[in-house]
Order: sequence, then structure tokens, then C-alpha cells
Amino acid sequence: MTRINWQMWQGTVSSEECDALIKKLKDVPKEKGATYNDSNDIRKSNISWVADPDIKLLLWQYAQQANRVAFGFDVTSAGDVQFTEYSAEYEGKYDWHHDVDWLGKNAFDRKISLVLQLSDPNDYEGCDFEFFEVQNPEPKVLKAKGTVICFPSYISHRVTEITKGTRHSLVAWFEGPRWR
Repeated sequence: MTRINWQMWQGTVSSEECDALIKKLKDVPKEKGATYNDSNDIRKSNISWVADPDIKLLLWQYAQQANRVAFGFDVTSAGDVQFTEYSAEYEGKYDWHHDVDWLGKNAFDRKISLVLQLSDPNDYEGCDFEFFEVQNPEPKVLKAKGTVICFPSYISHRVTEITKGTRHSLVAWFEGPRWR
């Protein structure tokens, strides 16, 4: 049996909803995106932490559906949500990484990662989301505004450098007991 490595819904969130999310979240305080090991070479993005329960619920529904259909992980809760901005102004990117803190001491791990594409692909160039070990979705489909992709948090992935414009997305993680 072939393992299903990701679940994707093309353009499932309306353009109007995406625009409203960008407008709502643009004014939330920003900080530089960081990594588990605080490497400044790997990630160049601005992020805002999102506490809105309606946004968390929207994303949680996709994660639950992906988990039910494809992954079957022990996932018990919605974790953090980030509003992420990549800009050509500061050569935004996020090199190869995975989303699990294998050395962390928490009683839980990230199990499912989710990205919701908020920007119109005509508003920027570059900034492609890619997987390392598994087949990639069609880039044009993945870049479609309102597209959601869920994947196991242990899969290595990256966002290539943005060369023009600005790209916004929501990124979320769904957690469960430590991997074993």
C-alpha cells in the first residue's frame, strides 16, 4: 500500500476570505520568523501569532479531514497558528526543515502541518513550497489562492526565495502525544 504524503484542497477558501484574513492579520504585531536552533541563515520571514478561535477552527477542520483520510495519527489538539509574510524586500525564504522538535522535552509533538495560501500568485514571484523526500504537488495548483495543504510534520520541506512582491500564508500545526 502506498503511503499518502499530503492532502490538498485547491482554492477551497474563497478569494474574499483570503483577502479578509490578510487585512485582519496585517496589523497583528510581527516578529522575525525563527527556527528551533535559532539559525538566521535558514529562515527569512515575518510572522504574527494568531489566537483567533475561528481561524483555528477553520484550519482544524482540514487537519482532521486529512488525518482521517490519509494519516491516522494520534492528534489531540490544534497547536499554534502563524500568519507568515515573505517579502522580496528582505529576500524571504525558508530553507529545508521539518516541523518536529525532535530534541524538545514537551509531552507532545507536532504531527500535522498545514499551509493556507492567502496571496494571489500574480502578486509575487518565487516563494515556491516544495517537499524534499516525497512527490510535490503541481506548483501552479499549490500556489492557487485559497489552497490548503496538510502533511506529516516530519516531512522535510522548504519555501524558495521570493524574488518579487509579497506572499502571505497561514501556517498551523496539530499536535498529539510524542512520536514513538
